[in-house]
Amino acid sequence: MISTANIAKHPLHPMLIPLAMGLWIFSLACDIIFFATGNETWWTTSLYAIGGGIIGALIAALPGFVDLFTLHASPEKRIGLWHMAINLTIVIIYVLDFLWRRASPEYVGQTAISAVAVLLLTVSGWLGGEMVYVYGTGVDPACRHKL
Repeated sequence: MISTANIAKHPLHPMLIPLAMGLWIFSLACDIIFFATGNETWWTTSLYAIGGGIIGALIAALPGFVDLFTLHASPEKRIGLWHMAINLTIVIIYVLDFLWRRASPEYVGQTAISAVAVLLLTVSGWLGGEMVYVYGTGVDPACRHKL
């Protein structure tokens, strides 16, 4: 099934998700650098990376929703629903983390929450890969046999 949300047969969702993923992983790296150096700039950078990741995730979610809800009942749709639920959980975690960081820095707890979110991001990414690489979600079936 080719992705419904696409540009010239290129699915939008996988084009957009690297922004959020990269920013969130970068935010955790900034937290670690902050602990290693004590330089507050890294903590501030982490806050902005989390905020950018939230915006990027919400943008990427729109074509993801379109693609998910055009799938028929199938194993890939069940995986997609888990993928979506985990991603929404991650966004909620990061929104709460962002608000908590703005209210008062409690470095260890906030970094721990970010680490948990990155672990969930890994699980969700695995499920997204399962949909594409095992079930061919978003891949034009006619193009598979042209290689």
